[in-house]
Amino acid sequence: MHELALSRAILEHALGHAQGRPVVRVAVSVGALRQVVPSSLEFNFGVISKDTGCEGAELVQTLVPAAATCPCGERWTLRELLLRCPRCGATTVSIRDGEQLTVDYIEVEEEASCTARR
Repeated sequence: MHELALSRAILEHALGHAQGRPVVRVAVSVGALRQVVPSSLEFNFGVISKDTGCEGAELVQTLVPAAATCPCGERWTLRELLLRCPRCGATTVSIRDGEQLTVDYIEVEEEASCTARR
């Protein structure tokens, strides 16, 4: 269940950048090759964020499709894990997208301004 470890890393990252402010939303990009179950990631994030500045925060997940490139110049989105160039048939292709798990942004509650007008 690597979603628990991933949730913990996301939580620590968000709390570190929130600087003590309550977190409202955390947006992440998850590569298709990471084999993450979105509902499990969301569940684990909700459980481990209890009693932290992220408690109740929404976890927004964007799936990034896997993509490859070939030395012949062909670039394509992988529909299945078949690493063969559709143009030339080469198997010396490189994964160019779909392996990441990144925190794109966090949204925090801003402190209310207490400036009085005179």
